[in-house]
Amino acid sequence: MIAAVFISLLPSVLLSGFVFPLENMPVAIRAISYCFPGRYFVTAIRGIYLKGVGLEVLWPQALMLLLFTAGIVWLSASRFNEKLG
Repeated sequence: MIAAVFISLLPSVLLSGFVFPLENMPVAIRAISYCFPGRYFVTAIRGIYLKGVGLEVLWPQALMLLLFTAGIVWLSASRFNEKLG
């Protein structure tokens, strides 16, 4: 369980922009942060709470979160089918 935290949760929180601003990160690390859904979620939450913007402004973040969701659901369903068959 501790290994799962270090492998998935810790990088997700650190690279989301929640703890450290994304603008202050080196370009290479900022590029890696695009692979974590937390980046898009934190950007959307900040836009909603602090700026009061809606989906017309945050549609890129919503689209990326939907793509991550579809990918995880597809991966989960395919792995579940492998275990059944």
